Amino acid sequence: MAPHNDAPSPSGSFTSGFNRIPFRPSASSALLTAHLASGEPDSPLSSSFGSASAASEFHMTRPLVPGVYVPTMCFFEEGTEDVDTDTIARHAVRLARAGVTGLATQGSNGEAVHLTHSERKLVTATTRKALNGSGFSHMPIIVGCGAQSTREAIQLCRDAWEAGGDYALVLPPSYYASLFAPASQTIMEYFTAVADASPIPIIIYNFPGAVNGMDMSSDMIIQLSQHHNIVGVKLTCGNTGKLNRVAAATRKMTKNYDAKNPEFLVLAGSADFTIQSLVAGGHGILAGLANISPKACIQTIELYNQGKVAQAQDMQDIVAQGDWTAIQGGVVGVKAGLQAWMGYGGYARSPLPKPSAEQTKKWKEGFRDLVVLEKSL
Repeated sequence: MAPHNDAPSPSGSFTSGFNRIPFRPSASSALLTAHLASGEPDSPLSSSFGSASAASEFHMTRPLVPGVYVPTMCFFEEGTEDVDTDTIARHAVRLARAGVTGLATQGSNGEAVHLTHSERKLVTATTRKALNGSGFSHMPIIVGCGAQSTREAIQLCRDAWEAGGDYALVLPPSYYASLFAPASQTIMEYFTAVADASPIPIIIYNFPGAVNGMDMSSDMIIQLSQHHNIVGVKLTCGNTGKLNRVAAATRKMTKNYDAKNPEFLVLAGSADFTIQSLVAGGHGILAGLANISPKACIQTIELYNQGKVAQAQDMQDIVAQGDWTAIQGGVVGVKAGLQAWMGYGGYARSPLPKPSAEQTKKWKEGFRDLVVLEKSL
């Protein structure tokens, strides 16, 4: 979880003149796949992917539908900082039993930037196996696959598929942004090439705070939505006007639009504007706060959809206040909240700091009203 802003897309190099760029698949993108080599040795779980039964279980058709999606945490063993697969599995099942629509691994909350390729596969495969083994084989898993190079992003998408992921959540590259072609041509070519080569569908991830302030415009997202292998967007920018434009345009471009099964899913990236995103035509949230309060996030949407707007607003007030604690503390604060209220969570992987006693107390109190609400549902 990280701060989002409500400013409109800037008029700089990532939006200016965008509509002059025709949408077409990159001619060279198909060639990229022929030259990709395996990045790392297989995960310890890779041997289990070989049987026909395992393959069919890992690769069912799991459509994206409106609801609450949770970017799950990655847990580490105390002392060694090795990936704690037992806690990862238990947490995934807890969220599934609470009734969430889907899970996401390798997001900001999942500390993807702290994991090797093989650890990423291990986390996703552990999550998939835990869900399948607890009666949730129908639940989709979204896997963070953003990278600074097109080549690595494609490899991460392949790794995600091998580990049982159903969709790839992809940030735009940003490290060399000052060298990108004008009018967002580089970003367009990146997403097109990754979508062309990925074995699983792509969800665009617009999160300016994670990519040096780069804020994709509604024009860019709408045009990319026309790619057959790009099926949604997560908007952590907090811009509900942008969300409205994307939701309206993609709805109008869909023949025989079905609100319960949209062809292009538009998700808010934070729980503190859940109702606002629904008013604007969004389909739900992909929000880190649901690690702590999945039922409250679900109930907020259900109350609104039932026309109980005042009750939904009351719940949104508590959710938004709890989310402010999560936004301020980031993954360190959310883990501290889980540890304080749920008895597990531990610490983030170094170099992220361990919270002080004062911070732990502050974050625990910041989540108090939210946890009380969650336990009442």
